Amino acid sequence: MMLHVPDVLTPEQVRGLRTALQATDWVDGRQTVGEQGARVKRNRQLPEHSSVSRELGKSVLTALSRNQLFFSAALPLRFVPPLFNRYESGEHYGLHVDGAVRSVPGTGEQLRTDLSCTLFLSEPEEYEGGELEVVDTYGTHEVKLPAGDLIVYPSTSLHRVQPVTQGARVCSFFWVQSMVRENHQRAMLFELDQQIQKLRARIGECDETVALTGHYHNLLRLWSEV
Repeated sequence: MMLHVPDVLTPEQVRGLRTALQATDWVDGRQTVGEQGARVKRNRQLPEHSSVSRELGKSVLTALSRNQLFFSAALPLRFVPPLFNRYESGEHYGLHVDGAVRSVPGTGEQLRTDLSCTLFLSEPEEYEGGELEVVDTYGTHEVKLPAGDLIVYPSTSLHRVQPVTQGARVCSFFWVQSMVRENHQRAMLFELDQQIQKLRARIGECDETVALTGHYHNLLRLWSEV
């Protein structure tokens, strides 16, 4: 399942992050990938252990904690703290798949990457190229979203960032370990939850919405790894 989550950040929050990022030093993005990724990755990132990266990452996670659509789709258990990258002057990231396990900086913990997330911080008209291209069994999709919007997709997907030929593409990116490991199970729970919400909005709480909500939670209880 691939999902566009709009308005994760307000325009004011985007401006605040952009202002902080403009005052920082960027490093070679190949520092945070393995040998395979280093062959095809050409961009810059904030150092993942920098105080600026940590503080901005916390603000992203705080915004996500208030987003019901994201929670319904991802059912997040743990996060790799958000990182920040920048592409310009032909920089790109060739076709690759994200590593199955990531270290959580400063904790010694390992996290299974179920979902990959990109939060756009540049408006589409600020740069040319730079589309995120995701390739999976559901087809090939190019993504270029407004600033403040998020794309969520399975970490099992092949994906790439097309070369930025003009301007600069600035994003935050991170990974989620879900309470539900299997993508098709998360998709079914998401669809059931969305239909329950629509039914409740149309007719209010009733015996049917209570029963469907019970089915949802029993399936979550069955499939979750909490």
